[in-house]
Amino acid sequence: MTDRVLLYVYAVAAGGAELDDVASQVTGIDGAAVCRVAGPGGLAALASPVDALRFAEDTLPAQLEDLDRLESIARAHHTVVDAAFSRATVLPLRLATVYRDEAGVVGMLSDRQVSFERLLHTLHAHAEMGVKVYALAPAESGPKSLAAGEGTDSPGRAYLQRRRAQRRAADDVYRAASEAADAAVRLAERHSSARAVHRPQQNEWSAGRGENVANDAYLVPVASLDVFRADIAALSDPASGVVVEVTGPWAPYSFAGPAAVGAEEPA
Repeated sequence: MTDRVLLYVYAVAAGGAELDDVASQVTGIDGAAVCRVAGPGGLAALASPVDALRFAEDTLPAQLEDLDRLESIARAHHTVVDAAFSRATVLPLRLATVYRDEAGVVGMLSDRQVSFERLLHTLHAHAEMGVKVYALAPAESGPKSLAAGEGTDSPGRAYLQRRRAQRRAADDVYRAASEAADAAVRLAERHSSARAVHRPQQNEWSAGRGENVANDAYLVPVASLDVFRADIAALSDPASGVVVEVTGPWAPYSFAGPAAVGAEEPA
């Protein structure tokens, strides 16, 4: 490892040969080879070399503000994590977690050995499932005659009537979506061991799906994935303006907790 290279760490896991297989089958940031860095007690990290100049503390923010570059980094990161998730229990680390060299990675694994082992035990045979609830925008309310102002005192009065009807319809849909979100929590908690509440996605992220009312993640035993999906998806009722979306299974990004350790400052 030279001064011009840092180690980018994707995830922590427990394993040996299976992680070596994963490392041999994927590439990391900028197409770099992935390697397993062994730590104490069977812990290991999946890592790859990255340009120290690009991932230095003062230059990294520019990369993360470049949406195309950020997407490239995120795709490579998730590719490595998901490949490891298919073979072992993993703790995904946050984007752009870098260390000076292998000694720094081993030190991180040693310092956090107890918490990593505890988390890996909790996450074993579990996967993350996402649940999003949307309130669809109601169709424009009121007869076309009102829209044209026919049979009313004025086009202005017709407009106000139509807007009031739209607001009432929107309130009804939002209320129904909120009730579905509450029902989803009750059902999901029967089949899961943990819940993570995320901020609802903004309109630009949920375009075409209406307003995102709830955006949660659940840690679900692998044996319960199918029943979890079926029970939650059954709450969807597009005719009433409510859409419930269930995604996954994913690596447990929302439940890595202490695994998202801070990056060591580059030399």
